[in-house]
Amino acid sequence: RKRFGQHFLQDVWAERVVQAIAPRPDEVVLEIGPGEGAITRPLLAACKHVVAFEIDRDLAAALRAEGHERLTIVEGDVLGLSAAQLLAQIETLGFGGLPLRLAGNLPYNVASPILFRLLGWFEAGVPIVDTTVMLQREVAERLLAPVGTAEYGVLSVLLRHVATIDRRLKLPPGAFRPAPEVHSTVVTLRWQAPTPPPRDLALFRSVVRAVFTRRRKTLANALAAWGGRLMVPTADVLSRAGLNPGLRPEALDIPQFVQLADAVTNAAQAEHGAPNPVADGPSGA
Repeated sequence: RKRFGQHFLQDVWAERVVQAIAPRPDEVVLEIGPGEGAITRPLLAACKHVVAFEIDRDLAAALRAEGHERLTIVEGDVLGLSAAQLLAQIETLGFGGLPLRLAGNLPYNVASPILFRLLGWFEAGVPIVDTTVMLQREVAERLLAPVGTAEYGVLSVLLRHVATIDRRLKLPPGAFRPAPEVHSTVVTLRWQAPTPPPRDLALFRSVVRAVFTRRRKTLANALAAWGGRLMVPTADVLSRAGLNPGLRPEALDIPQFVQLADAVTNAAQAEHGAPNPVADGPSGA
């Protein structure tokens, strides 16, 4: 179905993806978008249990009809599934407290929102150890982009702040049916605590989003365009951060973005005695 962005993986490529995941007999794997089960079945042969999230009710029914005892199908959109709901489901299945691994062939039209949803799950206490997912090549390049490149941006900074990311496999369009018009890449994210930790994680993310929204501007102009939400002079913030006001946002690595966010916090406290400046929009990922 076009609205679900479905492209089904050929079996020979599915085997290579499962090899990249390397599931073990004592592990529970969460799978996003099992489709016709190309990855699901070899996962079931190698791990303790698979919890598969499928938005297409016909595909979900077909997999359920196969009668796999160690497979749980959850129908619905993972973008609408909260961490609390997921933890409750895992607890009901008897796997509460166990480390989880996550895999999937992500629909290309919603891959970035799903990645941010996974980030939200991890930070809310879902014990996801790692995530191996298939992405459109361009999305993977954004995740892996070096500092200073056009591809480096919000996705690169916010995900690499909480995960190490490795490219595992490249797939041509012919690895799927129907063949998409793009190439694909499998990446693995290994989740970790925010590194380095900012004083205010929500503010850090707001700063990253704010300056990359204005990525053609210099840091000084991008922060100034953020406006009165800073509540402190832009020059003061950049001086405290030790950053050149003429730099472009893509020139900053993750530790420098943390310095910048911490400088906003410190400058606001020094000038107003306020616990935090006002963040720009939603604070979470």
